[in-house]
Amino acid sequence: MKLPTLTPADIRRALLLREEIALLDLRYEAGFATGHPLFSANMAVDRIAIEAETRLPRKNVPIVLYDDGEGLVATGAERLAALGYTDISVLDGGLKAWRDAGFEVFEDVNSYSKAFGELVEARRHTPSLSADEVAKLIADKANIAILDVRRFDEYATMNIPGSVSVPGAELVLRAGRAAPDPDTTIIVNCAGRTRSIIGTQSLINAGVPNKVRALRNGTIGWTLARHTLDHGAERRGAIGSFEGGPANARDVAYRAGVRHIGASEMAALLAQTDRTLYRFDVRDAEEFAAGHLPGFRHYPGGQLVQETDMAAPVRGARIVLADDKGVRADMTASWLAQMGWEVYVLEGGYDGALEIGPPRVLPKPVPAHRYRRPYEGTDIAEKAMQAYLDWEYGLVEQLRRDGTHGFYVI
Repeated sequence: MKLPTLTPADIRRALLLREEIALLDLRYEAGFATGHPLFSANMAVDRIAIEAETRLPRKNVPIVLYDDGEGLVATGAERLAALGYTDISVLDGGLKAWRDAGFEVFEDVNSYSKAFGELVEARRHTPSLSADEVAKLIADKANIAILDVRRFDEYATMNIPGSVSVPGAELVLRAGRAAPDPDTTIIVNCAGRTRSIIGTQSLINAGVPNKVRALRNGTIGWTLARHTLDHGAERRGAIGSFEGGPANARDVAYRAGVRHIGASEMAALLAQTDRTLYRFDVRDAEEFAAGHLPGFRHYPGGQLVQETDMAAPVRGARIVLADDKGVRADMTASWLAQMGWEVYVLEGGYDGALEIGPPRVLPKPVPAHRYRRPYEGTDIAEKAMQAYLDWEYGLVEQLRRDGTHGFYVI
């Protein structure tokens, strides 16, 4: 099939003008992680049938395909067209043309979410403690609460001794129960940097009375400092916000430019078929399974901020978040808005007819095609972990050179 072409300058212009565009890298994830434009999303050509209709909900969304000379574009276009997608173009010259134009190429996965996290730390000077400092606090039996903001399965695989699982968007909802004494220092950790920075800053933004610190470099930093991780922990933080937390979360969302809408506005957004609309329920999986709003996909808020390119590959689309308690949606939306998204929080609806059933989970790529994150599992080489941290530290400068991000930090 004959495909129209777009130049790298055309794509850059669309990104700067906030036009809708799904810039899809058709290589396997392992290849994608070696380098790609900031706002491209990975959809390997042999996963189009599995992922496209979930990740690209509007069939006439502008899609631009590219590879790095592997010859994947024609097959990708045919598979998308067979699913009913009608606006398919190709990046003229592929990734090589993007590089030759002098435009920035980003490594790893979830790159723009991670770059945003680094920008937050740089702009807000998010406070942190080193692994040695936290280890000493643990040894001294100091008045601390260590909250692990990763997915629960990541936490169970390996965790900081004594920590409790409180996935990112749950922090404001559960911190009051996890650390009821305002003199308790809350330490937020993830595997590397992004989720602990965002989690720490979330609590600070929402006005928690406790002192809050990120564990600098997460479990990677802990391992590199020769401290021991625990395995198989099952501690989960219970619901219980600190005083004023929910109201403060709403205020944080307003300051970020988030709009709260009701059923009539939701219907108006759904009626606008010339715009892509993502709808996400940001609660935990058990709550979602017990009853969720029709048409909403499950995506926990902390992971949504971390994996925005996976959840919403159409840059320039609209996002609506739902949460029966409001707090998680407000905090998640506040970050998405700062990342340049047009984002809304839907109020109410949970007292009406709900769908019952577990989240639909996209199957993972086969291991040979998947990029092995340097922060997962327990057998990663120290050299790889250090290289990953060094890469993250350089992301703010890469954002400056790229110039398309449109991020701001409240």
